[in-house]
Amino acid sequence: MTARQVLSSVVVAAILMFVLPVFFDVLNLTTFAAYALLALSLGFVWGYGGILCFGQTAFYGLGAYVYALTAINTGEAWSGFFLAILLPALFAAILGAMMFYGRLSDVYLAVVTLVVSLILFRFMNHTAGEQWVIGEARLGGFNGIPGFPTLHIPGDPEAYIYDENLYYFTFIVLVLCYLLTRWLLGSPFGRILVGLRENEQRIELLGYDVRARKTAAFAFGGGLAGLAGCLYANAAEIITPELFGLGLAAEIIIWVIVGGAGTLIGPMIGAAVLGYLKFVLGLRAVKEVFGRENPLEATLVFGTILILFILFLPRGMVPSIRDWLGRARLGRGGPRRSSRRRRTQAERARPNA
Repeated sequence: MTARQVLSSVVVAAILMFVLPVFFDVLNLTTFAAYALLALSLGFVWGYGGILCFGQTAFYGLGAYVYALTAINTGEAWSGFFLAILLPALFAAILGAMMFYGRLSDVYLAVVTLVVSLILFRFMNHTAGEQWVIGEARLGGFNGIPGFPTLHIPGDPEAYIYDENLYYFTFIVLVLCYLLTRWLLGSPFGRILVGLRENEQRIELLGYDVRARKTAAFAFGGGLAGLAGCLYANAAEIITPELFGLGLAAEIIIWVIVGGAGTLIGPMIGAAVLGYLKFVLGLRAVKEVFGRENPLEATLVFGTILILFILFLPRGMVPSIRDWLGRARLGRGGPRRSSRRRRTQAERARPNA
């Protein structure tokens, strides 16, 4: 990634960061930014590593719970912030090592990750009793954990980061994670990872340790998902077992497919757009229009969108737009270049006066 690309990405991100609050609520924007980071994690693991993880919510929910439990027990939010990255990454590394060194195929890998997420969802739903306590924090079962300390300015525990400041912080973290992922993909490790996606056997025959690199990529994606869960917890100020749920696990897959697997910006845009659509469908005004039997349920709408994209835009939104723009540019530039070339050839063939 060149310095020019980094500069252009930062400029575009800065413009968006200050323009979006003019049109949308900052709390919703903070949530959408956390969704975008979660989609980025799966976009990296699946789109570039070829690892279909159906249980990315396991690391997302784990990051949220680790942050909340650490913040309650230590009273220090920043220790929970860093642990929310490290522990999901470590858990992903252990799980990935067992799967990749166990030579699981893609289908079984997707099933195992989904089952892990559902196990965590089931377990956390059954922790409502008083005996389910970690230090001073009660797990709360299906009611979740509310009222934990949120992020604050380092060195000043009373200066909480919330509202617009939390939005700016989350947006900056999202941009930094995007740039870090772009840099990683441009490194030798990233190029080998893309080669694994295209032909794993050939990369292995070249002498690279395929399983170690897939484990490292899986752990990196788990760390990003854990960070997304931490940021979401700070925005919502409550966490529940739904963070591990099947519904959210399916939504992440749809975000990546709609935005465009094989890109980084595509899953982020897909998460933000579909996250906003889900918010709109949940508004009371929309429900009142259709009455109690509302046909515009988010699950039905998302399923319809997924089918339409698979049928008509299988590469996703961002790759399709790039293709259209490329064809339009060639269509405008082609005749001009050919006519200019013909004029040049005619001038060369003309005899000198």
